[in-house]
Amino acid sequence: MTRPAGEGLSDEERYDQGMAVRRAVLSDAHVDRAIANTTPTTADFQDFITRVAWGDVWSRPGLERRMRSVAVLSSLIALGHHEEFVMHVHAALRNGLSAAEIREVILQSAVYAGVPAANTAFRLAAPILDEA
Repeated sequence: MTRPAGEGLSDEERYDQGMAVRRAVLSDAHVDRAIANTTPTTADFQDFITRVAWGDVWSRPGLERRMRSVAVLSSLIALGHHEEFVMHVHAALRNGLSAAEIREVILQSAVYAGVPAANTAFRLAAPILDEA
């Protein structure tokens, strides 16, 4: 059985691990903006996503980051989380997916998440992928 990535680590160590992965996947510029925009209302949430999403889940050894990006893009398309989808198209490119592979992920999502969801995803991804 695969151990959770954060098992045995302190919250601070999980945060540090998560911040390193978050910066590698999303870019320093994106993370710096998110930190700069943190308010007392969002501080606990920023800590949570850094420790749990990035420090625990994205840090697990079970999937390469490329595969995690495929899973994330598919989920965001299906759920209609457009702002996060755009951010993760950039992240998928950083994680080594090609523009052609991202187009295939979107096309595949048309079958399982619906043509309207894929249509929106293509519209949002096109400016990014056309530059890639």
